[in-house]
Amino acid sequence: LAGSVPATCFPTAAALGSTWDADLLRRVGGALGRETRANDVAVLLGPGINIKRSPLCGRNFEYFSEDPVVSGDLGAALIEGIQSEGVGTSLKHFAVNNQETDRMRVSADVDERTLREIYLTGFERAVTRAKPWTVMCAYNKVNGTYASEHPWLLTEVLRDEWGYDGVVVSDWGAVADRVPSLAAGLDLEMPSSGNLGDAQVVEAVRSGAMDEAVLDQAVRRLLTLLSRALPAAAGPSTYDSDAHHALAREAAAAGSVLLKNDPVDGAPLLPLRAADAPGVLVVGEFARTPRYQGAGSSQVNPTRLDDALTELNRVAGDRVRFAPGFTLDDSGDTEALRADAVKTAASASVAVLFLGLPAHEESEGFDREHIDLPADQLELLAALQAANENVVVVLSNGGIVRTSTWQHLAPSIVEGWLLGQAGGGATVDVLFGAVNPSGRLAETIPVHLEDSPAHLGFPGAFGHVRYG
Repeated sequence: LAGSVPATCFPTAAALGSTWDADLLRRVGGALGRETRANDVAVLLGPGINIKRSPLCGRNFEYFSEDPVVSGDLGAALIEGIQSEGVGTSLKHFAVNNQETDRMRVSADVDERTLREIYLTGFERAVTRAKPWTVMCAYNKVNGTYASEHPWLLTEVLRDEWGYDGVVVSDWGAVADRVPSLAAGLDLEMPSSGNLGDAQVVEAVRSGAMDEAVLDQAVRRLLTLLSRALPAAAGPSTYDSDAHHALAREAAAAGSVLLKNDPVDGAPLLPLRAADAPGVLVVGEFARTPRYQGAGSSQVNPTRLDDALTELNRVAGDRVRFAPGFTLDDSGDTEALRADAVKTAASASVAVLFLGLPAHEESEGFDREHIDLPADQLELLAALQAANENVVVVLSNGGIVRTSTWQHLAPSIVEGWLLGQAGGGATVDVLFGAVNPSGRLAETIPVHLEDSPAHLGFPGAFGHVRYG
């Protein structure tokens, strides 16, 4: 992943979901499609539209919403944009992949009504409206059967009911047994079984254990995929990295959510004014070291990277003061950093405090243990507020963070999600009123983690998670 070619890092799906703007997502999709072509790639592995069943899911930054209509419609728009450029998509992860804990084998046990009303609805809307070239099946089991070997899921629902005519691919390492998976409707096994699956298929056909027509059907679907991809691959393709960066900045601002902007002395703190810049203190390491994307297989090497501190000084003529306040890797003297920030805050007209989740607290591959901000950041907020009540908090996080324990300390709060490579500039656009923060939440921020409907059934035990 670290050696991948540079590409525009657009805002994560959590941020794009908060735009509620299908037209914007089609434009983002078009840009992604152009970059996909330019890098000689035929199918882009996304979007992910799984439901945010619990705020603890470590991969929630890659998904749009807890609502299947929002997820399906925005996913369809992104697919339409990408595929308009002659390259394909891989709608994922089909289906009921709502946690990272034990994801390679856990059985999501769910009744059919719940399955169809919540966990399949988004996929149905995206498949029937946008016709993705491929659908990627999930690692987990659904009611005891691996998604990769699930004929009801991959054939009866996806193909027979929804009319899907594309290729079904596996996630990497998601195939337990290639022969029943092929019979269930999984056309292409992705790495890496060391060609073991191919040998199993050959043996099954030769022995008569599997009808060769099943294999032929998968081959025809793969040849159809190739025929769809070849026209775009025939000619050279380029993209305008500056234009795509500008689009990423527009999308990042559109996904920023103004959670709170209460009056202080008769007027709200936001928007800031450039003339007030000498009195502004920026606090928080995230301001100069942005957390702009999640960790895991979605990681992008950006073509460039904006940070909010540099962008703030560009607007303010290098007159903004800065104090890190905390570190992102637990190095350095936290108490000294906090004391320095508090001392400086006492003479500031407003303190803009950048808080959020460090990268090691959320990622593909594991789930979160809580939904709180780090304790040292909350201690910094309390100390700053005691020195200066004019505090604006800007959040950087992929999954939601609880605000109920500290929101009374900050008159203004901006939910900044993980905004991609242009997020620093977009945040400044919002803070100074160049862009109206018109984003809206596409998921619930619970007062307590226990308020989450899935709390008692997440992440399950003994190989099962009950959707009750």
